[in-house]
Amino acid sequence: MKTITASAAPPARVDASRATVPKTPARARRDIEPLLRVVFAIFIASGCISFIEPSPYDLMSLITIGVWLLAGFRLNVALMPIIMLWMIYNIAGFVSLMPYWGDPEPTMFQIQSLYLIITGIFFSIFFSEKTEERLELCMKAYAFGCFASSLLGIFGYLGLFGLTDYTTMYEGRVNGTFKDPNVFGSYMILAVVYLTHSLMLGYSKRPLLAIIGLGVIMAGVFLSFSRGSWGAAVVALFTMFVAAFLTAQTSTRRRMLLWAAAVFAIGLIAIIAILSIDTARELFLQRATVTQDYDEGLTGRFGNQLRSIPMLLELPNGFGPLRFRLTFDLDPHNSYINAFASYGWVGGFAWIFIVVSTFFVGFRLMIVRSPYRNLAHVAWPSLMVLLLQGFQIDIDHWRWVFLCFGTVWGLEAARVRWKWQQRYPTPRTHAPKVQAV
Repeated sequence: MKTITASAAPPARVDASRATVPKTPARARRDIEPLLRVVFAIFIASGCISFIEPSPYDLMSLITIGVWLLAGFRLNVALMPIIMLWMIYNIAGFVSLMPYWGDPEPTMFQIQSLYLIITGIFFSIFFSEKTEERLELCMKAYAFGCFASSLLGIFGYLGLFGLTDYTTMYEGRVNGTFKDPNVFGSYMILAVVYLTHSLMLGYSKRPLLAIIGLGVIMAGVFLSFSRGSWGAAVVALFTMFVAAFLTAQTSTRRRMLLWAAAVFAIGLIAIIAILSIDTARELFLQRATVTQDYDEGLTGRFGNQLRSIPMLLELPNGFGPLRFRLTFDLDPHNSYINAFASYGWVGGFAWIFIVVSTFFVGFRLMIVRSPYRNLAHVAWPSLMVLLLQGFQIDIDHWRWVFLCFGTVWGLEAARVRWKWQQRYPTPRTHAPKVQAV
């Protein structure tokens, strides 16, 4: 059979220099990614600036989330439980606010809660994709901010450059670029754990810079003279070390032990040097007690917490946001009691579920074998100690608490996706569907 081929006119000559290739959505997203990385790094680094309101962090959060939305994202179904819990928690807070709507302080408190929860959800979704490279960028930017804040605090402590009045308070306690030494000290813990972990496992490409940075930040934590921050740093480092040591290869464990001993020695030498200063030694002896005068007694911190429990059992909506202080003349200094006091029973139990589920997810991430286990060795201990601090201080409006929540749940979402991909080699047909936005 004879085949007839239709002839076609020769193609028109195209000037390649003028030809344009339309950008597909995927290509446009790739073009935005470098910009997203830059604004995200500035956003995280600016988190250490807390002495002005609104802070650069707040402005950069809006810019970063805006660029992120333009770049597009996928919502992993593994994040839906924590997102729902955050929504219930916040809605309960607004219900408790209703009788006092229009009162400036409670209203602003609840709006800030909404904003912080949005950032927490953003971090969860953001870290669920390109997890390793985004978290590494985050940790580097965070450590840089901590180093800068600690260095300024140390300069102020030493009376250099006229910074004393701006970076120290309460008779010599360093607060860096924060309003409070306790907040400053706790903020530094994530950077301390990250730098120590990278040195122990040999991940740091510039170990000398990491050692200098770690020394400066640890000195800042000590000079904050915050008992909670001291204890939290020790517990976080110990938890990180045990988890990393037990899951490391045998050949790596000797290196870890050597670096752990080196970090301990450096810290001990720095503490001895600082305590050689009379004022520092006196303040250390004053602060190095389990309780202070304002903690004790019927009207002290712990007394108020105990007295509030029978009252909260009779108030389904709690006292309302920021109204605990109207009854007891002090804030609760306990995020678990504050959850019931400011968000009512529904919000209080939502907070309990958030914490318990995050404890389960965090420890599983540290133990179960996955590409994200080493990252979890940094992220979870840093969040765990903050949640433990919540029993003696109000952490529910600390911005980096939501960064840590987002980090842990982002890692969990990435782990779940990886597990599905291992089980089903063709994820497009078998993996759980995710919604592209």
